[in-house]
Amino acid sequence: MKRIVTLNQMFSVSLLLILVFSFILPTDFWAQDVISEHAMVATAHPIASTVGTEILKKGGNAVDAAMAIAFALSIAEPNASGIGGGGFLLIKMADQDQPVMIDYREMAPGKATRDYYYQNEASFQELTGEGANAVGVPGLVACAETVLVKYGTMSFNEVLQPAIKLCQDGVKVSKKLNGMIVDNMEKIMKYPATAEIYFRDMLPIEAGETLRNPDLAKTFEMLAEQGGDVFYKGKIAQAIVDEIKKQGGIFTLDDLEYYQAKIRKPVSGFYRGYQIFSSAPPSGGGTHLIELLNIMENYDLVEMGHNTVDYIHVLTEAMKMVYADKSLNAADPDFYDIPVDTFLNSKYAKRLSKKILPDKAQFDYQPVNRTVRESNSTSHFSIVDEKGNVVALTQSINRWFGSGIVVPGTGILLNDHLSDFDKKPGFPNSIEPYKRPTSSIAPTIILKDGKPFLTLGTPGGTRIISALAQIIINVIDFGMSIDEAIEAPRVHCLKKTLHVEGRIQPEVISQLKTLGHQIKVHDDFDNFFGGAQGILIDYQNHKLYGGADSRRDGLVMGY
Repeated sequence: MKRIVTLNQMFSVSLLLILVFSFILPTDFWAQDVISEHAMVATAHPIASTVGTEILKKGGNAVDAAMAIAFALSIAEPNASGIGGGGFLLIKMADQDQPVMIDYREMAPGKATRDYYYQNEASFQELTGEGANAVGVPGLVACAETVLVKYGTMSFNEVLQPAIKLCQDGVKVSKKLNGMIVDNMEKIMKYPATAEIYFRDMLPIEAGETLRNPDLAKTFEMLAEQGGDVFYKGKIAQAIVDEIKKQGGIFTLDDLEYYQAKIRKPVSGFYRGYQIFSSAPPSGGGTHLIELLNIMENYDLVEMGHNTVDYIHVLTEAMKMVYADKSLNAADPDFYDIPVDTFLNSKYAKRLSKKILPDKAQFDYQPVNRTVRESNSTSHFSIVDEKGNVVALTQSINRWFGSGIVVPGTGILLNDHLSDFDKKPGFPNSIEPYKRPTSSIAPTIILKDGKPFLTLGTPGGTRIISALAQIIINVIDFGMSIDEAIEAPRVHCLKKTLHVEGRIQPEVISQLKTLGHQIKVHDDFDNFFGGAQGILIDYQNHKLYGGADSRRDGLVMGY
């Protein structure tokens, strides 16, 4: 359930009251924008928002705050992201014309060969389901060192201090985190170092109890004192390699030392005059988000009406075509020449739109049989600082609690992102040494008349693309506030099944069925549809408007 804070005074008291009353008041009570004048942080967790806001108040910029949050999530939201994973970061500095993207996606180790992972039809999924052979080289530490030097104002040591303190003092376990631990008991119990952190007396740590990770605090202290080399070449690197080898994996010290965070150019396009910037390959999220918006731009959505039969039908058919394109073409651009320009082309989108029949669901746009498995265990946050610097960051450890492996003595929970490669060999996204798996992650920054208008993102695996498109349409076409746009019920369709959030009107669902749609109805505010965080920037009135998703423990803070 969402918690929001806008008061600059009595900071700690306000946050405490919010944390108490948010468990009492209904979700709809919080369905309103947070408004501030100077700076704003929107994350999926109250502690992360607090950390980011404190960094900004100490004089740090949006990049400093982003890195502090990214590491703090290792203890605040350990099920979803942190030091053992990777992601994509968009940065729009106030003095630059366009955003840049930092690719800190995990990388396959050097021994991740076809012969090793594709021994038979089942071997890839068996190896990458969890455990040591699912782990990609983590990228967050390399990202932090790269961006703090180039765009930040604080040192690595300074941005790590909040995470160190949180690991030492502990954080209160929320109902959602407790539920995720319970749901993943079997995985966690397989790994003693993991169970030691998330269990008490052989049972999942209860909501309201304090979660501490003193080993992770020591890891952060080493990073603060020695820098990233200790993670990729030194004592921490050795500990990671030793544990993966012990668990039957193929990681080496060379794999860690070889890793680099890469600065790339984001993909970009226009939707109704607004310029959209989002993550470029190896993520397919940004490319196909823009492709989906390009298709929808061919329709008068306002005339159709929000979440009507006509609107959902067209959106669903457009999703099927977009996901078909993604499944056949997304890959690491260092290994495969991806036809990005085709997917971003408005003429191509117009041709696709003409394939949509107004009165019939179709299931044969393209064969979709190599769709990447992706989890909703991801976290997004958006930041705008006082100088107008803007950040959109989405990072992940993949499935809930990643590989399940905590490296003993370090507190680091490792990802399982190698499962995002294609399960069969010979395709653009098939696993290869030093390759990065594709993703749907799509941190997004939107410009209006050349100035930042919106910073937005969400977790949710393949649902990221559909969720972000709907939120953007809600704001631009239907004139919703950012929080209203985030809270509005969503739909999603990958291939055949149209997933519908429970708040869609029953008569709409019934009529969609008559068009041939195969529908699955989910609960209201279901985690399935992601957990978006966004900030809308109103330069004319010098205001920031923030929205945090009730589908997660979202919190917006501004001053």
